[in-house]
Amino acid sequence: MSRRSLRFALAACLAFALSLAIAACGGGEKKQSTSGGEGGSTTVPAGKKGGTVTVLSAGDVDYMDPGQAFYTFSYQIVYSTQRALYFFSPEDSEKQVPDLADGPPQIADDQRSLTVKIKKGIKFSPPVDREVTSADVKYAMERAFSENVPNPYATGYFGNIVGAPDEPTKGVKEISGITTPDDQTLEFKLDQPTAGQLYAAMVMPITIPVPKEYASKFDAKSPSTYNEHVVSTGPYMVENDSSGALTGWKKGKSIKVVRNPNWDASTDFRPAYLDGFDVQEGNDDAAVASRRILQGQGLVQGDGAPPAQVLKQAIQQYKDQLVFSPSGGTRYIALNTTQKPFDDLNVRKAVLAGFDRNALRLTRGGAAIGDIAWSYLPPNFPGFAESGGPKAPAEFDYLQNPDGDMALAAEYMKKAGYPSGKYTGTEKLLTIATNADPGKKTAENAQAQFEKLGFKLNFRIVPQDTLYTKFCGVPKSDYAICPNVGFFKDFLDGQALLDPTFGGDAIIPANNVNWPLLDNAKVNDLIAKAKVIPPGPARNKAWAEVNLEITRQAPAIPFVWDKLPILFSKNVQMVADDYSNSPFMAFLSLK
Repeated sequence: MSRRSLRFALAACLAFALSLAIAACGGGEKKQSTSGGEGGSTTVPAGKKGGTVTVLSAGDVDYMDPGQAFYTFSYQIVYSTQRALYFFSPEDSEKQVPDLADGPPQIADDQRSLTVKIKKGIKFSPPVDREVTSADVKYAMERAFSENVPNPYATGYFGNIVGAPDEPTKGVKEISGITTPDDQTLEFKLDQPTAGQLYAAMVMPITIPVPKEYASKFDAKSPSTYNEHVVSTGPYMVENDSSGALTGWKKGKSIKVVRNPNWDASTDFRPAYLDGFDVQEGNDDAAVASRRILQGQGLVQGDGAPPAQVLKQAIQQYKDQLVFSPSGGTRYIALNTTQKPFDDLNVRKAVLAGFDRNALRLTRGGAAIGDIAWSYLPPNFPGFAESGGPKAPAEFDYLQNPDGDMALAAEYMKKAGYPSGKYTGTEKLLTIATNADPGKKTAENAQAQFEKLGFKLNFRIVPQDTLYTKFCGVPKSDYAICPNVGFFKDFLDGQALLDPTFGGDAIIPANNVNWPLLDNAKVNDLIAKAKVIPPGPARNKAWAEVNLEITRQAPAIPFVWDKLPILFSKNVQMVADDYSNSPFMAFLSLK
């Protein structure tokens, strides 16, 4: 856009920042200590430089490409190797701080434009070896709208930028509402007064710079192969060769992360104490892996969480090697609403009525990990109280009993045309489960409960990353049930939890996170209206109504608003990242 005289309102900027402050995966509740235990100060301890740690993981990242990365475990790697415009210090996961940006944005009084300055002196890792410019951020955001770089949230969070496409484009197309008047300036023009929400979303990896002259040849392919040639801007990088190929990433096996020789510590808030870290994948026996971490040296947790029995042991015997990171989201079992029999609302209500959600929570550790959920906005979150608080309103009879109500389930089955009160179809429903506990136990418990209701399942067990990249994130894979999904906020606003996951417009061919494939006209209309309401009570109420309408559609079985346990070895000085609910690798150190 052309430069024009604007009266920038710092007070308005701060108000938006506070009301939409991103606490992604951190929750709105009081944070526990990042140095061990379950409560206390969030002060980050000083660390000792040097050494490496090993991350034990069951599966792999979904993508290294920041334009596609969206799996929680991927963020553990991405936010220690890359720099978005804004991010969070572990001392306060509800207030974003400038990262690539040189300060807070300038937001116009009408909330329809926003300007960000970026820092000088930040360089890409080899083989690009040059300083990052504003054009690199512009290209990064534009490529995320390309069908070659399937991104699950670009349209939802950034679709109000003037010129942003409504659907994935053939190749990378310029977005007219993003301009770069000089190498350190980004200007955004919006078609709605949503600058505060845009600022909040600027912690997302879509704002991590990508060098066009290097990446465009990879982005011309479908899908883009930049995923295997990513360059970094953070303190670390995945080991690569002279051409940029990621030699340190052995998919499904290991990731070797080393120092980025072009990183300038004076520009970064991350201390990067470690010389690097290694990810060891294939640890699908979570009990064995968790005990290795607790009893070993230099080990930390990767994807997943300790199984219930090990969590209990950790609470009792290793409390100084355990932290809880509040997720700020909901775990649920997704029902594909486009597939028979879940295209029938009464069948879905029967499932929710009959399911023992307490039993599902027990597979992950019971009450210690959080409250039983009934909807998709968690406690201490805007819209939670407006939705009804911790107990489901009376209209949701199918969610009143957390232990399940088989008699009510039978009533709904009869309404759906099954006189016996149980499902009598003969087809086997494709169910995709993770291969590692506690998720595996959750899925197995769910399998037994579905069968009790009369369903027959084609039950398949795969690594967690495969679950998303090959099945539950790909609508054409024809899954019926995804029992191991959950969504944790990208920023502290109802849009961050409800738009990408239940909005019909959010459904995309790959990297999709609307796992129930819900495309309901009333839900879609409520989302569209809520997105443009300014921050405050009216917006919170609007997103609460979205939450309630989604719950009326019964697209999934919500079972816990959880806190994620993180384990680490005795000689590791832990600092948790409440955004990705994982060890913050760029803050970790060895004692």
